[in-house]
Formats: sequence, structure tokens, C-alpha cells
Amino acid sequence: MVITPLLRLKGISKSFASPVLHDIHLDIQPGEIHALMGSNGAGKSTLCNLVAGIHHPDAGSMEFGGHPHAPKSLRDAERSGIQMVMQELSLFPTLSVAENLCFNRLGKRAGLIDHTDLRQRAAAMLAALGMDDIDLQAPVAELGVGLQQLVEIARAISHDVKLLILDEPTASLTDPQIDTLFQRLKAMRERGVSVIYISHRMDEIARIADRVSVLRDGERVATLPVAEATTDTIVELMAGALTAPAAAQTESEQPAAPQVLIKVDRLGLTGSIQNISFEIRAGEVLGIGGLIGSGRTELLRAIFGADRADSGALRFAQDNFQRAQVMRSPREAIDAGIGLVVEDRKGQGLLLQDSISSNMCLGKLRELTHTAGVISAADEHAMASEMREKLQIKCDAFGQPVAQLSGGNQQKVLIARWLLNDLPVLLFDEPTRGVDARAKSSIQSLLGTLAAAGKAVVVVSSETDELIKVSDRILVMSNGRLACEFNAREVTEEQLLQASFKYYSKARHA
Repeated sequence: MVITPLLRLKGISKSFASPVLHDIHLDIQPGEIHALMGSNGAGKSTLCNLVAGIHHPDAGSMEFGGHPHAPKSLRDAERSGIQMVMQELSLFPTLSVAENLCFNRLGKRAGLIDHTDLRQRAAAMLAALGMDDIDLQAPVAELGVGLQQLVEIARAISHDVKLLILDEPTASLTDPQIDTLFQRLKAMRERGVSVIYISHRMDEIARIADRVSVLRDGERVATLPVAEATTDTIVELMAGALTAPAAAQTESEQPAAPQVLIKVDRLGLTGSIQNISFEIRAGEVLGIGGLIGSGRTELLRAIFGADRADSGALRFAQDNFQRAQVMRSPREAIDAGIGLVVEDRKGQGLLLQDSISSNMCLGKLRELTHTAGVISAADEHAMASEMREKLQIKCDAFGQPVAQLSGGNQQKVLIARWLLNDLPVLLFDEPTRGVDARAKSSIQSLLGTLAAAGKAVVVVSSETDELIKVSDRILVMSNGRLACEFNAREVTEEQLLQASFKYYSKARHA
């Protein structure tokens, strides 16, 4: 008897600035928990966004329940029986738990809300996940991240769901919460509900999944039964063909050790990173790798004071590393000589409607402002001109809004701001994300130029080949901990991936 797949993807391709998915063929069976794995940027989230109607494929077709599937929107896909819970939660922090759970079905006739009925429905949703003790009237912002995650999942599975998509659902959960979630997923599987389960945690996949599909560089490279999905097999599939590492330099060829500027000493941030120690050195590019959610961004934010570390400290060369300091704010970090090019340039880095020149010179306002409080347009223009030439920024005029620039040129404007501050330590979080190939090459070259000029450069990147290309040393984060340190000239992509999984496996951890 031939069973019709619940979801069938045929030749799915999708491009944004560059190709993201290419010719994907994939079947999800009824009542199957199907794990989706791949390195950062392999296309997992994009594929799920296509199924859920958030984006639309450029080529190929989809079928759901034996019928053509081309949802025009997320709501359209939800009406078909598809629910998706991604890592970035979509809860309303100021609304109560009950209001969040029942948000799409709040009112009755005339827009009135029956709060008794609301609480009863919300309580039933939470009971399905063993969360009977949560205060339904509490604002959801008062819950921990793990409980917020479960509220989001409870809301999704309360619908008449046929396909549930979960993206790293256990990243913030405790072991008992994970056990409860898995019991619920298994019960749903028994009822014929299918689940696409995105995770990097091999021990969880072995417990919950039926099959595993691996994406690499936007292509599906394998689908195999979970019994065959060992960590070594998955890492090999994710890494693909490996190039031999460059020959190690002989002792006489080794350059002198760069000067240590900062010692990160057992730095910790509750729920994100723990006990992180390493050195930041002048004249060196230090790469930081690891899976999304491993604590890379949180580490940079703690060093920069955007989030205040609650354990450990930084020690600086100026006082021979004697005084332990915790950066209490970005201003304090800048005064200590540290700058951060953030990952989210549009949301956290740039003032999109302001001019290119004002964005570049934002950190130089004191120097540009006259005694009367007026900014010198001529001096601002001179600074911006210098940076435009240095970084080859393409724009029509310095006065145009930075929002009108391409992604690559926006990124260069953000980098220009920090170059104008001339700080000895520069942290880059995903500096080439969302830029075209030409801008990417230019930024990668700039990182090396800065290190050659004596700057200490720290780079977080989700692309292992980029880390190997631009770095002198590479640290690998795994589940909030420092897993390994490598010489970039000697490491392979497979070794980096293997280290990324180190603290995601309970068996290995034990």
C-alpha cells in the first residue's frame, strides 16, 4: 500500500541576494517526526518559511495532503493545518499569558471578551504541556525564556494542526520541560500529526525523530533513518568534501606572538554563556564559530557591555591584567577601547532614515560640534569622504538616507563609524551576513588589513569557510561554553563542526 506523503516538495529553489535553496526534493510522511539538520546558513529556516507561507519559492512546487500547496501568507498556511514555532518568539510581552494563548480568538460578538472562557481555554492549552501552575494573568514578559517558549508551543498545538514546525524548541528548556514536550510530540505523532524538527542536538534527535534530512549549502544531501544518523555521519554530511589544511609553519617560520590586550576571565551571563576564558591579541583576527544559539553573540555583547556579565571579568594590558573589570555599558567599553559591529545592522546599528554621513560620524559628534552646539557640516563631509574612499562605499550623495543603500554598502557605513573611532579592539558579529559576493570579499579583506595595522579583531561568523579564511585563531562555542581553540591554518571544517556539537550531547557531556 502506497502512503501519500503529507508534505511533498519538488525541485524547490529560492534566492534572495544569492541562491539559498536549490532543487530541494523532500517528503514528510503522515505521523512522522522528521529532523532537519545542517550548518548555519544551510537553508533550513528558509525551507520552513516557504512551507509556512512566509516566503514563496522561485521554482518548484509543493503538495500538502495530496493537493497543491502554495500559501500566500502565514495565515493561509495555518488555515491548511500548518503551525510553526521559530526561535524568535512572537509573543506580546505586555499581554497576559491567557491573552497570548488565545490572541487569535479573543473576542466574541461586539468585540467583548469573556475572561472566564479565556482563562478556561488557556488553562486547557497549558495542561497539555504539564504547565498547570503558570499564572494565566501574569504578563508574559515576567516568564523566563523557557516558559515563554512553551507558551508559544502550547498556542501552536492548540489548533487543528496537521504539520508542526519547531525550530530549536528546546534551546531554553530544562530537562523536565523537554521530557514533557517530547511526550506531547509522541502523542501527536500517534494521532497522525507530522513534525519538522530543526535541532543541532543529536541526543534529542535520537530520542524523538524517525528520519533525518541534512541540508548543505542550500541542497538536500541525504535523508536517512534516525538509527543511521550518528554524530560522525551527520557531521560528515554537513561538512561535505573537505580540503586539506595548509601545511603548518616550521618553528623558525612562526611569527612572534602578538601582544595580549585583553584577557577574558571566566566570563558568564546567566542562560547564555558560562566560564569563558581566552585572550584578545593585537595584530590578530580571532574567529569565533559555533552553531546559532551557542552563545557567540551573547559573548560579544557581554564583552561590549550591551549585556552586563554576572560572573567573571575582563583584564586589560594597561594595568598588567591586575584589575578585574565588567563592562557596565557600551559607553564604558568604548572608553576602554572596544567597539562592536552588531549583527543586526538595521535593527541595532544604523539610523535608517538618517543620512549616510551622520550615520558614519555618529561616534564623533563631540569633535564635530562647535561651541554653539552646531555640527560642522564641512568636517562631517570630510570624515565621510575619507571613509567612502577607504571602504569603496557606493552612494549618490552623503545626504541620502542610509536605508537607500544596498546591504553591503549599509554594512560598510556601519563599519566606517567604528573605524573613525580608531579603537584598538574591534568586535564583528556576522560582518558579511546579507551582503553580495563583492562586498563580502571587500569586508573580509578589510579584517586582515585592520589586524595587519595592529588592531585586535574578533569575528563571529556562521560560515566555517569564512572563519578559516580570515582568522589566525578560531574559538568554537557549544551550548554556551567554550569547546575548543584551533590554529586556523591547521583546522578543517569537519573539526570545527565536531567541536560545535561538543556540549549539545548529554552522553558526551557525561
